[in-house]
Amino acid sequence: MYFNSIDFAVFLPIVFILYWFVTDKNLKLQNALLVVSSYVFYGWWDWRFLSLIIFSSLVDYSIGLALKKENSLSKRKGLLWVSIIINLGFLGFFKYYNFFVESFVEAFSLLGHPIQPNTLNIILPIGISFYTFQTLSYTIDVYKRKLEPTEDIVSFLAFVSFFPQLVAGPIERATNLLPQFYTKRTFHYSKAVDGCRQILWGFFKKVVIADNCAEFANQIFNNSSEYSGSTLVIGALFFTFQIYGDFSGYSDIAIGISRLFGFDLKQNFAFPYFSRDIAEFWRRWHMSLSTWFRDYLYIPLGGSRGGTWMKVRNTFIIFLVSGFWHGANWTFVIWGFLNALYFLPLLLAKRNRTYLDIVAEASRLPSFRAFLNMMLTFSLTVFAWIFFRADSVSHAMSYISNIFTKALFKLPTVRPTYLIVLLLLFVLIEWLGRRQKHTLEVLLLNNSRSVRWAFYLFVIACVFILGGKDQAFIYFQF
Repeated sequence: MYFNSIDFAVFLPIVFILYWFVTDKNLKLQNALLVVSSYVFYGWWDWRFLSLIIFSSLVDYSIGLALKKENSLSKRKGLLWVSIIINLGFLGFFKYYNFFVESFVEAFSLLGHPIQPNTLNIILPIGISFYTFQTLSYTIDVYKRKLEPTEDIVSFLAFVSFFPQLVAGPIERATNLLPQFYTKRTFHYSKAVDGCRQILWGFFKKVVIADNCAEFANQIFNNSSEYSGSTLVIGALFFTFQIYGDFSGYSDIAIGISRLFGFDLKQNFAFPYFSRDIAEFWRRWHMSLSTWFRDYLYIPLGGSRGGTWMKVRNTFIIFLVSGFWHGANWTFVIWGFLNALYFLPLLLAKRNRTYLDIVAEASRLPSFRAFLNMMLTFSLTVFAWIFFRADSVSHAMSYISNIFTKALFKLPTVRPTYLIVLLLLFVLIEWLGRRQKHTLEVLLLNNSRSVRWAFYLFVIACVFILGGKDQAFIYFQF
C-alpha cells in the first residue's frame, strides 16, 4: 500500500479511529491493532510475503529469549550467528541471487567459457532491506547486553512491522522504538498537529517535487544518447532532486504518521544538500542507515582507531557495502566507491568532522566560502547520482562522456520553466527551515493563523494541482 494512494487515504483514518477511540484503554489491544494493521498494509502489496516478515520476526524474538538465558560466550555467539545467517540469507537470496549468477556467467564468458545461467524468477519482497536491518539491530544489541530482550511478542511484532516506516524506513533501533510499545500512549494535540505539518511537507516533496522531476529525469536518462551535454546535466539535476524529494518525503510522511499514533521516530534527513563537505552530507543523508553501518559494521571493524591503512580499508568497506545494500547492480557499487573516494581526503587530513554545526546557523545567508563548499559538495553528489540512476555501468559511462562535449554549452532542450520555479521555491523554503528537525516544524509559527493557513492551503493546492504523474517510491525497490 502506497502513502500516495486512495487505498491508504481510506486505511489511515480507519486505523486512527480504532486506535484512539476503540482500543485506547488497553495497551495490548492497541499494540495488537498495530500488528494487524501493519500486516494488512504490507500484505496489500503481496500477502504471500507476510510469511517472510513473520518468520524473520519470530526468529529474532526467539533468539533474543535464548540470549537472555545463555551466559556462555561461545553459545551466545552461535545464537547471534544464527540470526545473522538467517536474516542475511533471506536478504541475499531474494535480492542478490540472480545478480551473483549473472556476474558468474559473465566472468566465465570473458574467459572464453560461456555457460548457461540458472536464474530464478525471484520477486524482491518490498522493504526487506529495511526490516532485516531493524530485526538484526535488536539481536545484536541484545547480544551486546545493550538491550533487555522482550518477552512481549505482540510488542516485538509491532516493532518489526510498524506500518509507517516498514517498507522504506527510517530503520529504527529497538533501543528507541521497542520501549515505546511498552508504555501507554496518550493523544497530544500539539504533537499530532506537528505530525500533520510534516506529513503535508512530505507529500509536497514526493508528489510535487519528486514526481515532476521523475517525469523529465526518466525522459532524459532513458534517451540519453539523443540529448546534448547541457540537457544531460539538467537530467542529472532533476534526478538529484527526485531522489531527495522521494526518499526524504517518505521519511517525513512516516515520521509524521507515527506522531499521530504517539510514537517518535528518529530523524532520517537533515537537509543534506546544504552540506559543506561529503562527510557532512553522509551525516545528514539517510541517517538511520549511515548510523546503522557505523555502529554495526564500521566500529566492529576497528573504526578509526587503527592506523591509516585500517581507516582507509574500513571507509571503503562501509561505502561499498552501503552501495551494494541499495541494489544488485554494479552501478550501486561504483556509486559507493565514488563516495568513498570523496570521503578519503577528508579522512586522511582528519577533517571529516569539521562541519558538525548547521550552515549559517546564526545568519540568513551562508558565507562565500560556505556557499562554494556547498556547491562543490552538491556537484560531486550530482555526479555520483548518475551511476545510481543509470541502468548499467556502460549507460553511466556513456551518459557522462556525452556530457563533456561541445554540446555542454548549448541551451538545454528540456527546460520546464514551471518545474525550475518550483525547485527554486522548494530550496528557499528548505533553507528557511534548515535549523529544525523538519522544514515546517516552526516555520511561520510566529506569524498569524491566517498567514500559516494561507501557506498550508498553498501547499495543499500545489499537491493537488501541480502533482506529477504517479510514481512509485524509489526506495521501495531496495
